[in-house]
Formats: sequence, C-alpha cells, structure tokens
Amino acid sequence: MILLTNPKKYNTTRIFLLFWGILIFMSVDSKGQGNLLLYPKRIVFEGTKKSQVLNVANTGKDTVRYFISVIQLKMKDDGGFETIVDSDSSQKFADKNFRFFPRIVILGPNESQTVKMQVINMSQLTPGEYRSHLYFRAEPDKAPLGEEITPLDTGSISVKIVAVFGISIPVIIRVGESTTAVTLSDAVMDYQKESTASLKLNFNRTGNMSVYGDIAVDHISLQGKVTRVGIAKGMALYAPNPVRHFNLSLDKNSGINYHKGKLHISYTTQPDAKSEKIAETDLELN
Repeated sequence: MILLTNPKKYNTTRIFLLFWGILIFMSVDSKGQGNLLLYPKRIVFEGTKKSQVLNVANTGKDTVRYFISVIQLKMKDDGGFETIVDSDSSQKFADKNFRFFPRIVILGPNESQTVKMQVINMSQLTPGEYRSHLYFRAEPDKAPLGEEITPLDTGSISVKIVAVFGISIPVIIRVGESTTAVTLSDAVMDYQKESTASLKLNFNRTGNMSVYGDIAVDHISLQGKVTRVGIAKGMALYAPNPVRHFNLSLDKNSGINYHKGKLHISYTTQPDAKSEKIAETDLELN
C-alpha cells in the first residue's frame, strides 16, 4: 500500500508563478469556474502511472476554502452530466481505487497549491475503465487570517448573500487494452438562426473505454480551397454511453457559402504527445 505524506510548504508566490507558466503553454488542458483554476482538467491513470499531481489556483481577490470530495456522475446524450443517485451497474466507479490529499484547501488571492493523487489496489480490478469525479466546492473563508471582524449593530437586520459554486473533473483508471472504436454519423447543417450556421452530428462509441479529443471542421470549396471553420477542444464521450449528440457553431465571418462544397470533420486525440485520428467523415453541402 502506498501512503500519502503531507506535502512540504512551498513559497506561495513561487508556486503561483510556476502554475501560471504552465497555464500559458497548456491552457487548453486547464479547467476553470469562478475564480478556481484546475490543471489538468482530467486525471487518467493507465499503464504504470501510479501517482499524479493536480494544481489548484485561486485567481480571485478573496480567500476561499475549497472542500474536495468524490461524486458519481453519468454523461447524458447531449454531453451534460447528472448525478447518479441509484446503483448503476453499467458504469464502473473509480472511487475505491484512488486517494488524494489534502481534502480541504484554503487559498488566498492569487495563491495555488497541489493535491496529490495515487491509485491503490489496481491488481484487484478487471480489465476496463473506471471513472469517478473529484468535486471542488468553494466557500469564502469565514475569518481570513489578519482580518478584523466588525461587530454587527444588534438593533438592525443584516442579510449577506454568498454565492457557492462547485466544479468537478473526472478521475479515470484504465486497466488492460482498449477495444474502443468511434464513428461519426448523421451530420447535417442547421440554418435556423439568421446569418449563422451550425453543424449537428452524432459520435458513436463501441468498446470498453471512453474517448477524448479535439474536433476540427474544414470547408472545402468547389475549387478545392480548404478553410478551417470550426474547432472544439476536449470533446469527451464517456463509457458506457454509446452515443453523444453534438452541435458546433461554424465561423460566420469567413465569407464561406455553407450551401456549396463540403465539410470535412475530423476527431483526433489532443497533441500533448502526438495527435492521432480517432474518426472522420465528410458532409456534402447543398
């Protein structure tokens, strides 16, 4: 068994500058909501990888306390998520096979910290993919260090509304070889909104694991000119879902006639290591 140890206390400014340096070069792999930034935006354990580090940064002006927990989510056909409240035998959960430390992070303005993550008991898992989600719930620190508490006038009523938000990222454990394959189907143009055009299509998945990658749409004119008209980064289709319906707005400022030529749609892995094609298709325009 691998035991987690308390991380050393580093200089806050140094950690924050290092973290922002990472975000500048790899911002497509960070996830943010409110004043919370997470890097990377998904944790994947596969092969011999047993531990990872998640960077947490507060870009706001207030000290915030982040409570970290594990939740179970399933993906809907439109790409949204919903909480699993009942037992779902079709989805394999990862929560019993990873641990993380710390579970509460308090960050002042422009501070950052790392959360250490490790997998355990992988030898007990059968081949396939296991997924749970790490959930960060933010609450303003009630009494930040160095801040004086102003007494309230007991003769008046005071109401303070504080927004509380949460953000989650998937933690995925993969065991064995992937048998996953993806096809693109039912591509169609949508011209319902004036002066805009969007592309609708379905992503179809088979096999034992999820897929994650970038979508690129190129318009090819009747004369053979190629123009990039659409990009969507970080599109996931999680197991056990067999299909995801996707809608992508296309560039309306390129002067493209979306009634002539064709669209080439490609779905590729992200280029952090090397970009590989997952699936592609063409749509003839008319």
